[in-house]
Amino acid sequence: MARIVVIGAGLGAMAAAARLAIAGHRVVVHERGATYGGALGEYARDGFRFDTGPGLLTLPAVYRDLFVKTGRAELEDRVVLEQVDPAARHVFADGTEFALPNASRGGVAQALDAALGAGTGARWTDFLGRAREAWDRTRRPLLEETQWPNWQIIAAREPYPALPVRRLLRRERRATTLAEVGELELREPRLRALLESYALAAGLDAERVPASAAVLPFIEHTFGVWAVRGGLRALADAVHARCVERRVEFVFGSEVTRIVEKDGRAAGAELADGSVVEAEHVVAGVAPAVLARLLGGTAPWPADGVPPRTEGAARLLVLLALRGERREGTVVRTVLHSPDAAAERAALAAGRLPDRPTVTVLRPDDPDRVPGAGHEAVTLTVTVPAGAEVPEGYVAELIDRVGAAVVPELRARLLWHETLTPAAAEEATGTPGGAVPAPALAAGGGRWLHPANSTALPGLHAVGGWSHPGGGLPHAGMSGALVAGLIVEGAGFTGST
Repeated sequence: MARIVVIGAGLGAMAAAARLAIAGHRVVVHERGATYGGALGEYARDGFRFDTGPGLLTLPAVYRDLFVKTGRAELEDRVVLEQVDPAARHVFADGTEFALPNASRGGVAQALDAALGAGTGARWTDFLGRAREAWDRTRRPLLEETQWPNWQIIAAREPYPALPVRRLLRRERRATTLAEVGELELREPRLRALLESYALAAGLDAERVPASAAVLPFIEHTFGVWAVRGGLRALADAVHARCVERRVEFVFGSEVTRIVEKDGRAAGAELADGSVVEAEHVVAGVAPAVLARLLGGTAPWPADGVPPRTEGAARLLVLLALRGERREGTVVRTVLHSPDAAAERAALAAGRLPDRPTVTVLRPDDPDRVPGAGHEAVTLTVTVPAGAEVPEGYVAELIDRVGAAVVPELRARLLWHETLTPAAAEEATGTPGGAVPAPALAAGGGRWLHPANSTALPGLHAVGGWSHPGGGLPHAGMSGALVAGLIVEGAGFTGST
């Protein structure tokens, strides 16, 4: 039985802790904040409850596996999962709108044909078929296996089978970025905007990310979208409870200031009060800049490995407490598209707030989120630059846009609103600028990968969204599985089972 120190109580870190504890190790988690969950926070006021991180879940099988592998009670014994149908409603500035059914390619094709014209559904379906090829080629190395020592193969090869497109008097072209997939293969502007919205939601620029980002809409359309009763904070509660059942110890308000080294390997952690917690292994669920600081400025990963991501967008959240019933038939998630997607991308690339951004509106059908009948809790989410300052006038304009296009009589129903900026996310999670990690993607020279779970210091492992396989709730859960496997099975471990 080894003593293991886990730094941070995010979802990936807790997933690793539970698996390590069931394997017989003594695990203690030191969290600088007052609670667990990392990005899966909650804001509560006057009987209203809001998620302060992601609002919906994809690939719940990752967490079903965690519960199966760490105890008798299954995930659905601890949380109520509800499939969201339709998966999303999309609203455009020209008045076009459509609702896409959950995990139904045929239904999606019919909805697109009805809204955008005959043939658009078939183009989207054909695109998803090519995206499936990219998924089949990258699922194991990017999600289920430890990072390959020869990771350059994944970085160099584009797994998306782009169509050759020949136009009159022009040379044949194949898409190399996600934006080019939309331009060359989907063509219809609103269909292109639909595609690019998946990249934007992950904090990615469709004009820069490789075509392999096609896996993002594929995952949602194929495996579905799920809500958790009580919010995704309930998922964090369930994972924490499983850790406690496995006798994982949690110490909150306990900041780690240095990773202790002895005989060339990690040997524990020094806390803010100067005390040292000895351990045979250290698992760090922190951003790369924070990990480097804990190592005294030493690079956490070997020079021939994937370099840490130094960029990342953040999220602006506006929480709306409304009087009045949530109308029957209200869609849980609505995407209000920017009237100028190119200007939005340019602003984000320049580190500026976009003037009229894409807004995701979440209106959960969940009585656990409101003080009682006759109320509704609504969350607005906008992708913004990391560290962005957000004036109140900007928020007021967002509310008015959403009121005009998505939530009727919003201003008249509004009791109060709360704005959570990137600075609030930084304070809650410790991530510089409140940046949100994106999932790892193949191709692009490795720019869209994340560093390995093993580090340059033996005995030190990285977990969570800033390490392989990157950001997103499924990826965080898989990082926990991979780290636990590396510690339990040793360096020869290559993938979860």
